[in-house]
Amino acid sequence: MPKSRTRKRSTKGKPKSIDWGAASAKGSGRINLILGAVALVAVVAGGLYLWQLQQAGSSFEALVAEGQPALARVETPPDRGGGHLGPGQGHSYDTAFPTSGIHDRVPVNAGFYTGPQRATQLVHALEHGNVVIYYDDPGAEARATIEAWTALFGGRWDGVVAAPSSGLGKAVTLAAWRKILKLDSFEPAAAAAFVDAFRGRGPEKRVR
Repeated sequence: MPKSRTRKRSTKGKPKSIDWGAASAKGSGRINLILGAVALVAVVAGGLYLWQLQQAGSSFEALVAEGQPALARVETPPDRGGGHLGPGQGHSYDTAFPTSGIHDRVPVNAGFYTGPQRATQLVHALEHGNVVIYYDDPGAEARATIEAWTALFGGRWDGVVAAPSSGLGKAVTLAAWRKILKLDSFEPAAAAAFVDAFRGRGPEKRVR
């Protein structure tokens, strides 16, 4: 009798089984590593930013002490009053750097601006207790210092606004409500003393 033959089934062409669970676990592991790296970078960046602010604060306080004599150069312009403009109403001031007067209902927020800001909004910022620093081309180091101060003082009622004003060149003008200091070139100590003396002391809400 012929021997019985057992036929082997061919596996050729059949798909291999895939362990989807293992692949998913590997993918999750990679995602977790990426998320962990992003979180670490964020923590380091946040810590560095806070350290830089602390350093800027310490430097600023030292400049304030050094610049006290410069406060004798601060001018007190006439009181132009206050109040809000009506909807769609504009206003022209009799000076390039107004420190009081009727103004827009919406103030400029604290910060470093590279584009011109409306004078009516800047005056409202002064009324809030902000200090406005007008600059043009004060130099890289001066610009960096001014920008650092806007980051250091970003409060609604005691912030620093930096606004460009063409034609100043190297000169810098600092304004607070009914106070102004004009510098032929940026003097860090004098500017810091002005900011410290008048920031947060606007007529609408004094906070310092």
